[in-house]
Amino acid sequence: MITEAFPVKERTIPFSPPFVDEDVIAEVLSTLNSGWITTGPKVQQLEEEVILLTGCQAAICTNSWTSAAQLVLKWFGIGPGDEVILPAYTYSATALAIIHSGATPVMVDVNEDFSINIEQIQSAITSKTKAIIPVDFAGWPCDYRSINELLDNQKNKALFSPSNERQRKLGRILCISDAAHSIGSTYFGKPSVLSSDISIFSFHAVKNVTTAEGGCVCLNLPGNFDVQKEYTYLKLCTLNGQTKSAFEKLNGNWKYDIAFAGLKINMPDICAAIGLAQIRKYSSQILIRRKQIAQQYQAAFQNFKWFKSPHLLTEERESSYHLFPLRIDQCAEKQRDSIIQELFSKGISVNVHFIPLPMLTLFRDIGFDIKDFPNAYRHYQCEISLPIYPQLQNTEVSFIIQSVISAVEKSFQDLAINYLHTL
Repeated sequence: MITEAFPVKERTIPFSPPFVDEDVIAEVLSTLNSGWITTGPKVQQLEEEVILLTGCQAAICTNSWTSAAQLVLKWFGIGPGDEVILPAYTYSATALAIIHSGATPVMVDVNEDFSINIEQIQSAITSKTKAIIPVDFAGWPCDYRSINELLDNQKNKALFSPSNERQRKLGRILCISDAAHSIGSTYFGKPSVLSSDISIFSFHAVKNVTTAEGGCVCLNLPGNFDVQKEYTYLKLCTLNGQTKSAFEKLNGNWKYDIAFAGLKINMPDICAAIGLAQIRKYSSQILIRRKQIAQQYQAAFQNFKWFKSPHLLTEERESSYHLFPLRIDQCAEKQRDSIIQELFSKGISVNVHFIPLPMLTLFRDIGFDIKDFPNAYRHYQCEISLPIYPQLQNTEVSFIIQSVISAVEKSFQDLAINYLHTL
């Protein structure tokens, strides 16, 4: 049984409920009424909408971000003896996909803006490095120009040791963007997915666009790749390597082959229907409202000395406003937790993103130590993710703002009183 860390009263403001309106319900009902609920036309339509939104070469929907990442690592031939670089400040799925491929995760620290540290990437590259997975935390794109310059560096390309045809064709380390948070974000005026070789979205229940559970691989490969061929391989791989999907076998066209040892990670139509209705109004409605809420938070907190502003918008980058990661300057874990408890007691559900990987048992047992990632720990100990989603009303936003200010100010007052008592 799952228990909560803090006793709370009945909540009035949830953290991140899915966006379900009449259009979503209608799309799901149309799928149910069609008699076809597994992978079929709705998945294809969702993939087409992803291409329209992002401008990527091709999109392949899966049943989760994690399985999509495993698919990409399999596609590139990454396995035992290989290394994949990732930031220590991310959700466990980023590292678990690497571990399940048989490769070794190599962690580096992050910058002040939560993005992966470029200098530490360079220090971590060896002849075993096959890929890097930068993470667009909270929807804020990484510095992909610097990452790509590093990967295109002749010294690093000379160090790259390809072991199959795809790796030889690329001729360098593969850049896989963990874009779980960043659908709709931009980098130098273009969708950020166009800044890496492959990007992977998450369509999990709390994401900006959800299919309840789901993921999507977005291709942006160099010109010497046959994108249609790679798309076909990846699609077959989501269905056991089977040359025809169940939908394609209708009407007597039943004969199929198993071309290779694929996976079973396809997205069903019943899930795609939820995301399909959302993505069609994403740019015109959902993303706009998320941005408005983030701006309200930003404006309300910016004059407080304890407020460390998240990175949301510059001339080069714009977030997808997936999270509003409130950071409280000079705040330790215990104080952060007391603030969270105070907010929960007022009926406001918040979260923390993330517990750094080296603090988790699995990765500690592998040998990672949080002491080696000081920026990751500094972010973690003072971060509180506030509610941000289209259904949130302005009155609720105002209540959250006032409650946060009250809770933070109270926490500092309590610290001062406790300090005086120790004198």
